Amino acid sequence: MKDGMVKITIDIFSGRENPTVEFDGKELEDLRERLAPAGEAKRGAEVLPPMPTLGYRGLVVEQEGMPLEGLPPAFRIADGMALIGDKAARLTDVEVEDFVCGSVPREKIGVDLPLEIKRYRELRNYLLRDRVWIDQSKIPDIVFVKEDCSCAPVYEPNWWNVSSRQPYNNCYNYATNYRSDTFAQPGKAAGAMYGSLTCTAVKAGAVADELIATTSSRCPKEGHLVALVVAPGWDFHWYRKGKDRKWTHKPGGTPVTNLDNSGNVITDPRTADRGPYTDFCCFMIVQHGHIKIK
Repeated sequence: MKDGMVKITIDIFSGRENPTVEFDGKELEDLRERLAPAGEAKRGAEVLPPMPTLGYRGLVVEQEGMPLEGLPPAFRIADGMALIGDKAARLTDVEVEDFVCGSVPREKIGVDLPLEIKRYRELRNYLLRDRVWIDQSKIPDIVFVKEDCSCAPVYEPNWWNVSSRQPYNNCYNYATNYRSDTFAQPGKAAGAMYGSLTCTAVKAGAVADELIATTSSRCPKEGHLVALVVAPGWDFHWYRKGKDRKWTHKPGGTPVTNLDNSGNVITDPRTADRGPYTDFCCFMIVQHGHIKIK
């Protein structure tokens, strides 16, 4: 086998860049044995694309050198399976996610990864069974109190969910409707990036970017409404309210969605299933043309 390297990205954050681990030498040989497909990749009920949920969402594997037979140079792992397009292959070591994540110091992520992996497996099994993330056509219309949201963005997930934009823009980009292709961070453009992952610090960074704090959950007369939540000590996340008065979001580099972690339409980010993002911080107003983020 030729020398090579495998880079694995732990897909867990929404606002921050995801952590990565690199394997080479003897560790690489061990990893390759674990990653070997236990059978041929097949289509079936187990195949589910990356779920736009909050919290752990699996691993992204990038192989350099000689890729493993039966696996492409880049693929995703979820619940012990390699997801390859519309097919899935069970891996030799179905616990490979625990093996990889066990090599990452907890302080690098700030969360108990084994518990997050277990939560994701349970959530994935539930969503696979009910196919919640596949068929959104059965979602009932929601009756809202009359409210003028004519200045808010249109919900256009297909514009964001393409290979040239989706992996490079995070929840903050989507919420502010500002494409930067940088995984934008609150306050960075203003030289005042948050110093800790708390509501107070992340909100201050957003204020430096010229977002305006508000106590109202109603659409403003100018601009549009967004909401900030925090997973204390390790990440932040943003939602936005659209022209149709519904809330949507983009968890990290995964697709834009109008569903929460339980597969329910988001009518209010304060009451939505937000996974580990337990702290609701505030609503803020984005005035179009007045902000700059990076």
